[in-house]
Amino acid sequence: MGRLTAGAARSGARLPPFFCPPRRWLMLWGNLREIEAHVTLDPELWRCIQQSHERWRLREAGLVLSSVEIEHRVEEVGGIWGLWVRLEDEPRARLQLEKFVAENRQKPRSRHPVPVDIDTGLRGVLGYLGVIWLLPLLQGVFVSVDWYGQGAMVAVRVMEGEWWRTITALTLHGDLTHIVSNSVFGAVFGLFVGRHLGSGFGWLMVLLTGAAGNWVNAALQPDQFASVGASTATFAALGLVAAFIWRRGYLRARDWQRSFAPVFAAIALLAFTGTGGENTDVAAHFAGFVAGLGAGLIVARLELSRLGKSGQVLSGVLALGLVVWAWSAAV
Repeated sequence: MGRLTAGAARSGARLPPFFCPPRRWLMLWGNLREIEAHVTLDPELWRCIQQSHERWRLREAGLVLSSVEIEHRVEEVGGIWGLWVRLEDEPRARLQLEKFVAENRQKPRSRHPVPVDIDTGLRGVLGYLGVIWLLPLLQGVFVSVDWYGQGAMVAVRVMEGEWWRTITALTLHGDLTHIVSNSVFGAVFGLFVGRHLGSGFGWLMVLLTGAAGNWVNAALQPDQFASVGASTATFAALGLVAAFIWRRGYLRARDWQRSFAPVFAAIALLAFTGTGGENTDVAAHFAGFVAGLGAGLIVARLELSRLGKSGQVLSGVLALGLVVWAWSAAV
C-alpha cells in the first residue's frame, strides 16, 4: 500500500485506507495501471533483468511476472527503463520470461506446394461423355451384337481370362437414369482429375483404376455375378484426385485433421453417393475408390509437367485405344 499512497501524495491527494487494494491486486494490475513508484531500489535487494528506452516495451514482461505472482518494479535510471525483481526471485523470473518467449516464438510457416493446373480438364470430360454416350448409339445401329452379353463384367468370365470385360463394362449402362447419373458424377470428379493430372494422362489413370476395380470386384463376387456402368471408374477418379491432392500437400496444415481433409471429403462422398439404391454395386464402388487412392499416391510423386502437351495427347489416345482394343476383343 506504500507505493499507492506515495503516488497519491505526489498527485496532491491522499487516498482513504478503504480504497487501497490488496497487495496481490497491485501485483496483477500494477503494470496496466502504471502505478509503479519511481524510488531508488537497493541493488543488494533488487536486480534489473530487462532494460528498454521505452517503458511500454517492458509491460508484456511485467504482465508475465504478475501472472506468476513475482513482485517487480519498472524504474527509470539515467533515461533507461528497467524491469526489477527481488534478488531471490531473479532465477524464477528469468525462467518464466524465457518460457514465455519460447512458447510465443512464431514458428516458421511451412511452404505449401502451390497447386498446378495442367489444363482445364474439359477435354477429358468431353472425351469421357463422348465414349459412354456413343455406346447407346452403336447399340441402336448394330442390333445384331449382344453388347451386354459380350461386354458386361461377368465375374467368372473375368477370372477365366476375359480381361477386356473390366473395360467394356465401364462403357455400358442399364438405362437412361444410370447413364445420366454417371455422366454427372463422372464429369464433376473427372474435371478435377483433368486439372491436376491432365485430360490425357488423368483419364488414362481413371480408365486403368476403374478396370482394376472391376477386376477386384470380379474376384470378390460369385461366379455368375454381372455388372455394367462407369461408376467404378467414377469413384476411382474420386479416390485418385483425393489421394493426389493429399500426397502433394496442397492442403497441408498443422493438425492432421485438416491435412487429411481431401481424403475425408472423398470418403464422405463415396458413402453418400456410392452406397444407396437397390441395384447399386457397392463392392465395385469401393474397389474402384481404393484403386484410385493407390494410384493417386503413386502418381503424386511424378513430375507431370514433363509430359507436356504431346504426352497428354499420347496418353489420351492410349486411353481411347484401350477401349477400342477391349471392344475388339469382346466382339
